[in-house]
Amino acid sequence: MQTLPTPTTTNTASTTPAFETTIKRRKTRPVKVGDVTIGGGYPVVVQSMINEDTLDIDGSVAAIRRLHEIGCEIVRVTVPSMAHARALSEIKQKLKQTYQDVPIVADVHHNGMKIALEVAKHIEKVRINPGLYVFEKPDANRTEYTKTEFDEIGDKIADTLKPLVISLRDQGKAMRIGVNHGSLAERMLFTYGDTPEGMVESALEFIRICESLDFHNIVISLKASRVPVMLAAYRLMAQRMDAEGMDYPLHLGVTEAGDGEYGRIKSTAGIATLLADGIGDTIRVSLTESPEKEIPVCYSILQALGLRKTMVEYVACPSCGRTLFNLEEVLHKVREATSHLTGLDIAVMGCIVNGPGEMADADYGYVGKTPGFISLYRGREEIKKVPEDKGVEELINLIKADERWVEPD
Repeated sequence: MQTLPTPTTTNTASTTPAFETTIKRRKTRPVKVGDVTIGGGYPVVVQSMINEDTLDIDGSVAAIRRLHEIGCEIVRVTVPSMAHARALSEIKQKLKQTYQDVPIVADVHHNGMKIALEVAKHIEKVRINPGLYVFEKPDANRTEYTKTEFDEIGDKIADTLKPLVISLRDQGKAMRIGVNHGSLAERMLFTYGDTPEGMVESALEFIRICESLDFHNIVISLKASRVPVMLAAYRLMAQRMDAEGMDYPLHLGVTEAGDGEYGRIKSTAGIATLLADGIGDTIRVSLTESPEKEIPVCYSILQALGLRKTMVEYVACPSCGRTLFNLEEVLHKVREATSHLTGLDIAVMGCIVNGPGEMADADYGYVGKTPGFISLYRGREEIKKVPEDKGVEELINLIKADERWVEPD
């Protein structure tokens, strides 16, 4: 179960300007998705999506469970047909029988009104894509959309969306209005171009329909495969919502980020930049890899920004000519021995020049001060000097003495 974060304060010397060292998040309303809350000051929520066909009940249940067990808090599934929508009922039942209830969001595309209404019976959240929800037949000869044509389609969208909004509203369930840069509706492209503004206007149109029906359990996403477009869209969305008194949470992601190192860097460039500005309440890293590979990246981003603490934070210098031991090898040994100790900060520093100062905020320090020996620190205090070959063992003993050690699984 989620808990609200404990407020933190930063102590500074009286002669030092009080610079803000924690991220001030944009204030958003809380949106419940099962037993998870997005926004409202709650920790940033981690999401991913299974690859299995939803008609494969056992495979989908197993995939959802695998993701949830490693920290995925909301799991998305794709629902391309009515049969897939009905299968969600069995998936939910089997999850409850064999594991536990996991919040699920269903992706509905392409004229999905009937599918979305069926989905809404079974799971906690429905994701719709404004560019695909009501199909607009392309006209190769079109040069513009008149206001009348634009508004007529808007009225059709409102009529089509209304039953789903009412169903979700009356059940206390949620909707994600998920705009994609690559699938903007034709009239938005003609009116605003292939731009972040078009993405924002597309989202706002759907938000206003929901608000007209007194439905506010909404999360917004504006994903793009190009980081600058994604950044511009989310920033503009936050500005427009602030100007109009809207406080809906934002779901961040760089869609189709690819795989490997670059996919991770690309996702981090987009997601972390916005989170550092206080924008964003839930995230998904979209990799062309197994979904399980996405979760560690999400938590690493959140940990680096100080938004979630889910693993040991290691502080280590890059090594130089002053280093008194094999820093890379020792860091690996320290990490191997302590990586299960959630919440600790451990510093591994190669020499005395930068050691105590750079690791001042760490819980424990492992510092090379003289050849063949390691000095162990608790915070800023040097506790003892030990032979280098006993360094990791004695670090563990120090943590145990402070009753902060737990045995690894």
